[in-house]
Amino acid sequence: MTLTNLQNQRVVLLGGTSGIGLATAQTALAAGASVVVVSSRSQRVTEVLAMLGERAEGHVVDLSDQSAVRGLFERLGPFDHLVYSAGESLQIGRLAETDFDAVRKAFDLRLFGAMAAVKHAAPHLRPGGSVVLTGGVASQRPQKGWTVGASICGAMEAFTRALAVELAPIRVNLVSPGFVRTPLWANIPEAQREAMYADVGATLPVGRVGEAQDIAETYLYLMSNRYSTGQVVVVDGGGVLV
Repeated sequence: MTLTNLQNQRVVLLGGTSGIGLATAQTALAAGASVVVVSSRSQRVTEVLAMLGERAEGHVVDLSDQSAVRGLFERLGPFDHLVYSAGESLQIGRLAETDFDAVRKAFDLRLFGAMAAVKHAAPHLRPGGSVVLTGGVASQRPQKGWTVGASICGAMEAFTRALAVELAPIRVNLVSPGFVRTPLWANIPEAQREAMYADVGATLPVGRVGEAQDIAETYLYLMSNRYSTGQVVVVDGGGVLV
């Protein structure tokens, strides 16, 4: 198997209708896989299915609802790879000013949602299958105001390593992106957002911020490489170095 060969494999992407998840779905299709994209937004699922074509199917599921997640995997049946990249707008701000209802919501989707997904997906993964989860470099180099994000990312890394032992021989890995141009930043006005991308990119060794496609290639690598498990792969343009 190579990076460009997921022929006849089935990939389930939770959070697969936007940003990194959508780019990963498109890359998996190009590598020969069929894909299942899952989102809580029905209109977005419809739009993405029209974009992806006949080897894609979609489902509308609230990933914070464990019974709904269990029902999803019971309906889907066997598949080869699970990708979890679901997330909401980033929770940024000083802890003293943080709304803990928002914190719990972030943990419910990013951490507990991933736990529920793996719990109910694992019995349906075919031999040779894998799980690829999503974290972020805030666990390694947090900025001021990133207490919530850094905590979630750190927990996801520990969860990945423990799962790789518990679920073996199913492989479990995690992608840890740096600063990436995705809809997560859509709540910032466009001019300010583009200035932010330019400013951050100028500080990175590669000279630019990441694109969703850059990160998607790492998910494909981890699905394809049968000797990788329990790993956290940082893709950040060298951001943790500077």
